[in-house]
Amino acid sequence: MYRRYLLALASAVTVLCPLAAGAAEPIKIGFPIPLSGATAVYGVPVLEGAQLAVAQINAKGGVLGRKLEILARDSKANADEAVRLARELIIRDGVNFLAGTLTSAEAPAVSTVAKENKIVFIAPTSETIRLTDPQNIHPYIFRATSNTDVEGLASAQLMAKWKNVKTVATIGPDYAYGRDVTAAFVADLKKLRPDIKIVDQQWPKLGEADFTSFITAQMGAHPDAIYCSLFAGDFVTFAKEAESLGDFKAIHNRFIDSGAVGATDEAKALGKDYPLGILVNTFDPVIWSGGHEPAAHKKYIAALRAFTHQKYPSSLSIQGYIAIEALADGLRQAGSINSDKVSKAMIGMTFDTPIGTRTFSVASHETFSPEFWGVMVKEAAYPFAVMKNPVLLPRNFPATN
Repeated sequence: MYRRYLLALASAVTVLCPLAAGAAEPIKIGFPIPLSGATAVYGVPVLEGAQLAVAQINAKGGVLGRKLEILARDSKANADEAVRLARELIIRDGVNFLAGTLTSAEAPAVSTVAKENKIVFIAPTSETIRLTDPQNIHPYIFRATSNTDVEGLASAQLMAKWKNVKTVATIGPDYAYGRDVTAAFVADLKKLRPDIKIVDQQWPKLGEADFTSFITAQMGAHPDAIYCSLFAGDFVTFAKEAESLGDFKAIHNRFIDSGAVGATDEAKALGKDYPLGILVNTFDPVIWSGGHEPAAHKKYIAALRAFTHQKYPSSLSIQGYIAIEALADGLRQAGSINSDKVSKAMIGMTFDTPIGTRTFSVASHETFSPEFWGVMVKEAAYPFAVMKNPVLLPRNFPATN
């Protein structure tokens, strides 16, 4: 009878304590990101990159003896929706950290939520300088990419090399990213080539359905070259319309776009309609046409192919991957999931990525992350345009530490 009592007691303990040591609750990461609409072409792969990183980390035992778990939500590239989701993830779902968002409208808005709730937030792609400038920096915001000043400088350096260009027009989305990167481009171009004149600037809204009026107005200014910061689905729509109107031909393909449109995502979406010969950037070429691919990147791409079941996976996935890897490193160094401790560990932290080491600036909590630039060409081996000889630019930038 005493034995039956012990067995019953053991069963009761098992029922009442289902979370034994070794079965600790996962570390939850809230991940608002556009999963629908024109920007989903970037948002979905960013999430997939983050999910790959989590899968790899968990396969090795997780972090601090606990698995990582991503709670993804569709922000629709809307700042208000991203804020609502971030608050819901913190209050209702009890996430330990925030990552994600895509645009330069979402990330600053979610950063405010992170500050209010004292929870670390890592933005994988947002580049507006407003996210981490002196007025908006706080202990809990981190950026796993560079900013619009860095991207604008690279664009200006490339434009300045075209000696026969004397007049330039710009077109970019009318919100933080487009305004900030264009301002940086113009300021740097004036320093590098004071002889160049900006003759026209167009500002379509993010998610514009028809760029015809903007294109025709710009063509009327007869620029020698165009600087563009349209991206994702907006660039796909723009490129098709610009090609049909003869825009690229009129400027002899002297067209630079800083919106990561050298991505495989854009190339596959446009197919035969991709405007060959334009100069663009990307976070990750994926296909290193003529370039020297790092061994770490080859390993990452092999894993991404297996994870996504895509022969030619996304160029954007690496940003989600880097964000999660950085957070995991911060957790290991802090030895805790407390955001104050993790924040202190991440400020100034150097960490590895498939495309080289990155360091979070002590001053701005962002990483200097030059992007890959090159001319888009058609090669017989691939069913879409690829970047020829990708080069990291700019080579350096004034220190922000």
